[in-house]
Amino acid sequence: MLNVAVIMGRLVADPELRHTSGDIAVTSFTVAVDRSYVKAGTDRQADFIDVVAWRSTAEFVCKYFHKGQQIAVQGSIQTRSYTDKDGNKRKAVEIVADNVHFAEPKRDNYGGGASYGTPPPPAPGGYQQRPAPAMEQAAPAYVSGDTGDFEEVPTDDDLPF
Repeated sequence: MLNVAVIMGRLVADPELRHTSGDIAVTSFTVAVDRSYVKAGTDRQADFIDVVAWRSTAEFVCKYFHKGQQIAVQGSIQTRSYTDKDGNKRKAVEIVADNVHFAEPKRDNYGGGASYGTPPPPAPGGYQQRPAPAMEQAAPAYVSGDTGDFEEVPTDDDLPF
């Protein structure tokens, strides 16, 4: 059997960390995922998919993700039945997250929190220059390689596949 779900979209609200009576961390959040096609003459549609994360994954999501941020979720689909407050039987379908990843590049904070809004205006008297990130200053790891690290693969036509 195979039950794997992978989605990427934007959080519709800030996730909130809760704890069960046994003190296990849990959060539920909704991800808006754009559909891959657009009908002629209409706007692009989105699906709103419910996700549940437990333990350290829940803590990670609540600490580092906020409304509007792009998120990638890998997990499995789970269904559950329940009775609502009016006595009606309902069925919920949700993804139980195993792994959660950042799905957009890290943005500069311009000195203030984890805001994704516009940057503040420049300081009085001129343009405000930011230091280059450490990634831009370090040489890529492959630069230290040597051509002697590789060997030529024989090109006979007798391939094993």
